[in-house]
Amino acid sequence: MNEFAIPPFSANDFRERVVRLHPEDARHDYGDHYFNPGFGDLIKRDNLRAAAVLIPVVDHGKEASVILTKRAEKLRSHSGQVAFPGGRIDATDPTPEFAALREAQEEIGLDAGHIEVIGRMPDYVSGSGYRIAPVLSIVQPGFHLTLNAHEVDVAFEVPLRFLMDPANHHQNSRVWDDRRWVYYDMPYGGQRIWGVTAGIIRTLYERFYA
Repeated sequence: MNEFAIPPFSANDFRERVVRLHPEDARHDYGDHYFNPGFGDLIKRDNLRAAAVLIPVVDHGKEASVILTKRAEKLRSHSGQVAFPGGRIDATDPTPEFAALREAQEEIGLDAGHIEVIGRMPDYVSGSGYRIAPVLSIVQPGFHLTLNAHEVDVAFEVPLRFLMDPANHHQNSRVWDDRRWVYYDMPYGGQRIWGVTAGIIRTLYERFYA
């Protein structure tokens, strides 16, 4: 490798890939229906709840990582599932970016001073009724996380290299709402990354790394 080349799984390379994205590429509808053509009715719902998640790529030099959380087991919905920091967009949130940063602060204590927002992916429509705005960001090291025990049990980092390797993207299926639902599964370090979170990661791979 040229000594001046940007390492392929660094935060700087991630930033370059996002910057190079053509605006017209953002017109595609993504979501659970993207991986399940029979679920096209999802995007036609008029009662989708607006949400935003932060995709926090940590700048560790040559090998970046991504912060993920494991939702608290005592939560009523999606309990115990691996997720990006995020949640519903409140009426007082001026933008999805603001909501994603607010939720990251509330859930894991990730201070906005360490975060550089570099873009946003197209909304991801979930089968559970959310239209999710994935906010792309780079996080500088030196942050200290403080978990909100009411919402998060664990926060952990996964190498970007692992998440952007299609060999780690396993497809599984289950019956949901009387239909066969295909989803991605990406187990790592004893954690199960699957469902919407894995779907967003797969979309990230297809848009920037495929």
